[in-house]
Amino acid sequence: MRLLEKALNDHDLIVLRVIGEWWELDLTGHDKAGCVAALTERLQQIDMSAEMVYLPPDEAQALRDLKLANGRLPVAKFSRRYGEVRLMGPGRLEREEPWYDPENVAEALWYRGFLYRGFDETADEIIEFYYLPTELLAILPETDNDALSAHVIAERAEPTADTPLKPAPSPVQYQTAVTDAVDDVTTMLALAQVGRLRSQHLENLLLNADVDRRSLLLTLSEEMGLVKRLENRLRPTRSAVTWLRQSREAQLRELADAWSGSSWNDLCRTPGLSCEGENWRNDPILARSALLEMLPRQADWYSLADLTELIRSENPDFQRPDGNYDTWYIRDKATGSYVSGFENWMLVEGRLLRFLLAGPMSWLGLVETATNDHNTADLLFRLTQRALDWLDQQPAAAKEVNVPLVVQPDALLLVPHNADRYQRFQAARITEPEPVTPGQPYPYRLTPQSLAYAQTQGITPDRVLEFLAQVSGRPVPTSVKRAIVRWGEKGVEGRVETAVILRVRDEAILNTLRQNPKTRNYLGESLGPLAATVRADEWDQLRQATAELGLLLEVTTDTKI
Repeated sequence: MRLLEKALNDHDLIVLRVIGEWWELDLTGHDKAGCVAALTERLQQIDMSAEMVYLPPDEAQALRDLKLANGRLPVAKFSRRYGEVRLMGPGRLEREEPWYDPENVAEALWYRGFLYRGFDETADEIIEFYYLPTELLAILPETDNDALSAHVIAERAEPTADTPLKPAPSPVQYQTAVTDAVDDVTTMLALAQVGRLRSQHLENLLLNADVDRRSLLLTLSEEMGLVKRLENRLRPTRSAVTWLRQSREAQLRELADAWSGSSWNDLCRTPGLSCEGENWRNDPILARSALLEMLPRQADWYSLADLTELIRSENPDFQRPDGNYDTWYIRDKATGSYVSGFENWMLVEGRLLRFLLAGPMSWLGLVETATNDHNTADLLFRLTQRALDWLDQQPAAAKEVNVPLVVQPDALLLVPHNADRYQRFQAARITEPEPVTPGQPYPYRLTPQSLAYAQTQGITPDRVLEFLAQVSGRPVPTSVKRAIVRWGEKGVEGRVETAVILRVRDEAILNTLRQNPKTRNYLGESLGPLAATVRADEWDQLRQATAELGLLLEVTTDTKI
């Protein structure tokens, strides 16, 4: 906090003389240094207890607010209730003489020498405050808590989980908690292991393909050290193996811990909002911390509308410590208009709180949600036991029962949802994943390509067979065993591919096409004297080339693939 002498030095000389007049000091013959010295001495002699009695109630309340806030409040917060001092140069001050008719509480206190303004550093950034100098703060009487306004309590109080929030009636239907975040992270780690962690490979392989959820899980995986970037690709680390070997509850706990401190920006992912511009930033951790601190610690159903209103009344500036609602460029996607000002708190902060619960906290299995039967615009939520244990810093369950993998005779490997996730990660190294259906086992197929890739990792056919027997707990089906052994001995013995068939009426035509330099490169394997294969992506070039030779090819509808 600044000393009184430094605070007074920040004023223009004319303001110092105005303050002097209020305290019956004639400073007209003094220079600025003399005025500051005289006022410093005089203001420290004020009987602040008596002054608080005679001040107008709103001015006295403003000083109580400052006292309770340890002598300073961000300009934006203070101004919302008590107004802002109009900043004027010496010339305008002489013309308008605002001290005779203060526009608000802030100006009245300013010209009495009770209020000052300056920048100060916080844990997060440098913020402009209205403040009381150290000497005035020391002589200001202690405040009777019983007389506090709701505003005062809101500005000084740290949110606590003990804040009463009335439970809501239990809904008839609700969205049960999911734990599939760990399953989709496992899928991502498996794809990263084989170099296929790209968006086009994720569409049919994740249980929940929501783009924002996928972005969050990828970010958390990187921040947790499960993956690292090598040559512009994400690859799993040794930490990923440790994580994969843990229980589902322990894995969810680590994801929740990572999200609580993640750089992933929930605000800029909030539905209906578009964050624009590069000259402002927000700290996503502030919003999460405020929400987690205010959540009730019981497994009852609660109304999000009630929780939002509680946070708005007790900690409205949870993500804007400076209380300034005019510096962020956030557009409402529905109207196309920018939303700024405290009056639009519900359009930004309100939506963000809803997204934190219905988005990340739901994705991580921390809450269950439902539509309020009495107000369909409201959301009901209930913390899971997992969330309550996490918030109470109770250890996560370390044990779980896993079921074995199933090797089918057709070379399909089925991995149940409750199988060991490290085993699924290993299985993905020797197979190719097929599209997943929620509620059904993960399908992985043994193919020549997957076995060839496994071999590049030092996984031999014998080791593949050993692994399959181990994770299934049963002998490998004879057909699968024979296929893997044959591949190890002879390589690829058959191929399924998409091709176009060219049929001609005369064998001489096909011979001519094979010999002509314009067409021969488009013809593949012969299917007898009157037919040959053509690559699916080259049939149109063949048609054009034969036309140049004077031969028109009939194209069936099925050819246009």
